[in-house]
Amino acid sequence: VQGGGRESSARTMKFNVSNPSTGCQKVIEIEDERKLREFYDKRMNQEVLGDVLGEEFKGYIFKISGGNDKQGFPMKQGIMTPKRVRLLLRKGASCYRQRRKGERKRKSVRGCIVSSDIQVLNLVIVKKGEGELPGLTDDNVPRRLGPKRATRIRKLFSLEKADKAEKQYRVKREVAKEGKKPTIKMPKIQRLVTPQRIQRKRAAKAFKIANAEKTRTEQAAYEKLKAQRAKEAKQKRAEQASKRRSQNSATKSS
Repeated sequence: VQGGGRESSARTMKFNVSNPSTGCQKVIEIEDERKLREFYDKRMNQEVLGDVLGEEFKGYIFKISGGNDKQGFPMKQGIMTPKRVRLLLRKGASCYRQRRKGERKRKSVRGCIVSSDIQVLNLVIVKKGEGELPGLTDDNVPRRLGPKRATRIRKLFSLEKADKAEKQYRVKREVAKEGKKPTIKMPKIQRLVTPQRIQRKRAAKAFKIANAEKTRTEQAAYEKLKAQRAKEAKQKRAEQASKRRSQNSATKSS
């Protein structure tokens, strides 16, 4: 009975399906081993046909974006194993958040290959199929925050770089506080090329060139002074040597 219980629990897997075009997300639990077997040995970022999950997913294409095993350890891209490994992670690595400057930490992560140990698998809808999926394609959740980077604003609203209309397409939201007048908040656009940005870049470049020129001039002056001091020291030594020779010759003659 105990063995059967473990076997049945191993067959259960949750699929966290998200639809980027509508902003919806839904968790589907599947216990059929035949359906789950289609996902085994697949890697992160690999695409899977939705037909394997049932008729309602016919025509859909999903991309595996990640997952967690039964103990909650996340899958990490680039670790080519279905097992769990311990890695020394640092700032910028996935599955790790730095708490102190310069800190590195050894953490357990699951490889990027799907196995029966995975409890939750994250899927993203890449292509919509024939039918509608309740809670995924029949509703639309508006974005609370819009993009901040200029290139992403242009991509979202299909703008051309020559239009220079990024500021008009910022996603605005109203913030209302109790007892105060509502205010409008919007992101400050990053990486936006403006005349001021070009001028500052030009000034920074000129400052760099001037600094390099100043360093070269000072280096040349230093080398010249160094050579002069060396020459003076050499002459002084030569004078002292000749003085000693003359004194020695005078002592011998007397």
